[in-house]
Amino acid sequence: MAGLPEEFFATLKALGIAETPQILWVSVAEQRLRLFVSRLPVADYQISTAKAGVGCRKNSHQTPVGLHRIAQKIGDRQPPGMIFKERQPTTVWKSETNTNRQSDLILTRILWLEGLQPDVNQGGDVDTFARYIYIHGTNHEESIGQPASHGCVRMRNRDVLDLFDGVEVGSLVWIV
Repeated sequence: MAGLPEEFFATLKALGIAETPQILWVSVAEQRLRLFVSRLPVADYQISTAKAGVGCRKNSHQTPVGLHRIAQKIGDRQPPGMIFKERQPTTVWKSETNTNRQSDLILTRILWLEGLQPDVNQGGDVDTFARYIYIHGTNHEESIGQPASHGCVRMRNRDVLDLFDGVEVGSLVWIV
């Protein structure tokens, strides 16, 4: 597993942002998310980013790039498969009884991202937080490994459970 790129550290320095103990590195090209703790890779997950590619504009349905942080963690102590609507738990999704496969559900856990680069992914029409961009579980686990989301980073439900417990609010996220 590769280490964090120099561009990440250069961006931190340019913005005057301190490194966090846990760092998430999201590779759109590889459809992978890697968790680093104290700069050491400790976990590697397949993901699904936006079908429309990368971009930071509002209503683009693209995955935003650049430096972010986890602004909020939502779903602690909820059962796996919990469906969230407007970040509130509703009911547990069951694949064997849910025949509506067209819905793009937000399941299990939410890591709500906030952009840290003004005019890139923070503020105005490029604000990641205002776009409600999350790392979350999905009812479309069959699409993991290929671009298929509406902008968020989708994970398998068991993987987002694992990741959720391994990161803190404020942890940095680098999306390239």
